[in-house]
Amino acid sequence: MESVLAIATVVGPILLLGAIIWAWLRNRQASRTNKLRAEHGARELRKDIEDSPQKDADL
Repeated sequence: MESVLAIATVVGPILLLGAIIWAWLRNRQASRTNKLRAEHGARELRKDIEDSPQKDADL
């Protein structure tokens, strides 16, 4: 039983680190379409904020 705990103590953090790195790299690779949609949404939000007389945005 002690050997299983020792293996889990060593392998667990390595697997967790690998999953975090994989997710981070996967999220960094946004498609061109997603980038364009994000830019368009940001422009619309800025325009809405600029046009709003109360300076509050409907988020």
